[in-house]
Amino acid sequence: MARRAEAERNDRALLEAAREVIAVDGAHTSVASIAARAGVGIGSLYRRYSSKTALFQHLVELALDEWTEIAEQGLADEDPWNGLVHYISTSVRTGSLAPLAGMVTFTDEMTEKNTRSDKAFEALIDRAHRAGVLRRDVTAVDVLLLVEQLSKSPLIEHLQQQGRADMLDAARNAQRRVVAIAVAGLRPGDQPLPGEEPTMDLFTQRWSTS
Repeated sequence: MARRAEAERNDRALLEAAREVIAVDGAHTSVASIAARAGVGIGSLYRRYSSKTALFQHLVELALDEWTEIAEQGLADEDPWNGLVHYISTSVRTGSLAPLAGMVTFTDEMTEKNTRSDKAFEALIDRAHRAGVLRRDVTAVDVLLLVEQLSKSPLIEHLQQQGRADMLDAARNAQRRVVAIAVAGLRPGDQPLPGEEPTMDLFTQRWSTS
């Protein structure tokens, strides 16, 4: 049990570290950089994962599980709007692995987890539409892209690079305000959104490695 608990702690640390490092350096970052940020020895990491690809695949699996859980938490909220806001705000805080798109081959298990995550998220969007709290011309893809854009904060990244820990709380509060402003725009309104609705292919095709 102790080893399992330690492995789970290391996984969480690796996921958080990978998101931070990949957000700045992209998918070409070194495993050593991720391990150092997570406080995990490189030897320990390679005993658990045979390669950088195996590590990234596992990180994607963890993220998919996390996004499924967040969506299910949103669905558990009886208020459709509050449930949707929970998904967006929590997903923004946890961060995005979008820089890995096209760099990681999906396994059958990853595909299954992705399907489960998509279903929970789409149910959240459908419920908000049926309740009339989400504007009709906002699609699931719009919300996914919104989360991806809001997850990246150049201000926070710059302060971290400069070692300005004294300003990080204020920067994170500023990010929360920006998220709240953006989320308010999802409410039904009179002004239509510009252009055509984005397709799911726009969001998913970049993950293809073929």
